[in-house]
Amino acid sequence: MASDVERPTVSFLGKNGKYSGETDDVQEPLVDNGSKDCEEFSVVSVILPFLFPAFGGLLYGYDIGATSSATISIQSATLSGISWYNLSSVEVGLITSGSLYGALIGSILAFNVADFLGRRRELILSSVMYLAGALVTALAPTFVVMVIGRFIYGIGIGLAMHAAPMYIAETAPSQIRGQLISLKEFFIVLGMLLGYIAGSLLVETAAGWRYMYGVSFPLSLIMGFGMWWLPASPRWILLRAIQGKGDAQGLRETAIDCLCRLRGEAIGSSAPQKVDEILSELSHMREEQEATMSEMFQGKCLKALIIGGGLVLFQQITGQPSVLYYAATIFQSAGFSAASDATKVSILLGLLKLVMTGVAVLVVDRLGRRPLLLGGVSGMALSLFLLGSYYNYLGDVHAVAVVALLVYVGCYQLSFGPIGWLMISEIFPLRLRGRGLSIAVLINFGANALVTFAFSPLKELLGAGILFFIFGGIAILSLVFIFFIIPETKGLTLEEIEAKLL
Repeated sequence: MASDVERPTVSFLGKNGKYSGETDDVQEPLVDNGSKDCEEFSVVSVILPFLFPAFGGLLYGYDIGATSSATISIQSATLSGISWYNLSSVEVGLITSGSLYGALIGSILAFNVADFLGRRRELILSSVMYLAGALVTALAPTFVVMVIGRFIYGIGIGLAMHAAPMYIAETAPSQIRGQLISLKEFFIVLGMLLGYIAGSLLVETAAGWRYMYGVSFPLSLIMGFGMWWLPASPRWILLRAIQGKGDAQGLRETAIDCLCRLRGEAIGSSAPQKVDEILSELSHMREEQEATMSEMFQGKCLKALIIGGGLVLFQQITGQPSVLYYAATIFQSAGFSAASDATKVSILLGLLKLVMTGVAVLVVDRLGRRPLLLGGVSGMALSLFLLGSYYNYLGDVHAVAVVALLVYVGCYQLSFGPIGWLMISEIFPLRLRGRGLSIAVLINFGANALVTFAFSPLKELLGAGILFFIFGGIAILSLVFIFFIIPETKGLTLEEIEAKLL
C-alpha cells in the first residue's frame, strides 16, 4: 500500500506510442502492489476502451445541441412538414425536457440492474435505447409518439451517464484515469457543438427536425457495436467472484482474459499477477453480498455519497442550465441581431466549452481535482455576481454581461463540468459503485430538472439580477463544501481511494 504522502504522477507517451514512467512513483494501471515499476500500455489499448463508452456522452451532448434548433424547426408552418406544428409552450417544454425525465428513469433502473448487467452490457442496453429513441423521435407521426421517443432516448442517457464513467474508471490506467474520464465530458461538449452545427445547417430544411434527431441513429450503432466488441470490466468480474456469483476460478480466468484484451501486448505475461493483486486488495470484501438500500447510507458509502452527490448537486444549483438559457438574451443586448445570430452564438459558446474542457483534460492529472474545482468555482461565483450587477445596476455596460457569461462558461468547464463526473466515478467503493453512482446520477438529473423548471417562475418573482446573486451565493457555499469535504484523488488507484480516503 502506498504511503499517506500524495505521490506525483506523470502522463506522457514514450517511444513506439507506449506509456513510460521515468520516475519511481508512477503507479500500476490496475492496482499498486507496492513496487516501483510502471507497466507500459499502448495508445490503442487506452483509446478504444474509452472511445466507445464516451459515445454515450457524445449522444447526450448532441441531443442538447440539436434540440435547441429542432424546437424551432418543428414549429415552422412551412418547414416542419407536419400538421401539428402549432405547439403550446407546455408541449415544446415536453419535447425539450422529455429526454431529461427519461434520464431520471434510466438512473433509477441503473440502481437495480447495474451490478447484475455489468458496465459493458449496461452500455449496450443504453445504445439500444439511444437507437430506438432516435428512430421513434425522427419518424414520429404525432406529438405523443415524439414525446415517447424523447423519453426512450432519455433512458439511454441515464444508463450511459451511469455506466460510461464506471467502465472508463475501472479499465483505465490510474496514471491517466482523470484525463480519460474528463475527456468524456469533452465528448459531451463535442456532441453539443455537433448538435448546434447540425441544427444551423438543417433548421431551414423541410422537416429538418427529423434529420437532426435521425443523426443519432448511426452514432448509436457505432456505440453499440463497439461495446459489443469490448470486453467486460475485469474489476466487475472479480467483484462477481468475490460475491460468489459464479465459479471463482473461472471468473478469475475471465478477468485475466479481459485484462489481456484491454491492455494488449503491453501487459505481457503479468496479467495473472495483476488480477491476483486486485483480489488481494479486495480480500476484505470476500463473501460480502450486494449492497442493500440501507447500507448505501451508512459508513464509507455515505461519505462517498456526500462527496459525489454534493458535487453533482452544486454542479446544477449554481445555475448552469439557467445561465446558458440566458445566453442568447445577453448576446442580443450586446448588439447581436436577434434570431439570425442565435445559432452562431450557440456555436461560439460550444467552441469555448470545448476548448476549456480540453484544457481541463490536459491538466487534471497534473494539477489535481481540488485546485481545478477551487479555481474554477471561484471564477463562476465572480461571474454570477457580475451578471447580477449587470441586470440590477450596470444595464448600459453590455460588455460586463458578455465577459461574465464567457468567464462563467469557461470556469464551469474547468471545474464542475469534468471534475463532477470524474469524482463520482472513482470515489465509490467497488461493491457499492454501481448503486452509489446511480444515486449520484439521479441527483444530477433531478437537480437539473428542478433548476430548469424553477428558473422562469423565480425570475418573474425575484428578477434576473437577484436570481443570479442567489446563484452566486450558492457558488460561495459550494467553495466551502469543496475546501472542507472534497479529497484529492490524483494519482491514486481506485483501491487506494477506498482504503485511504474512505
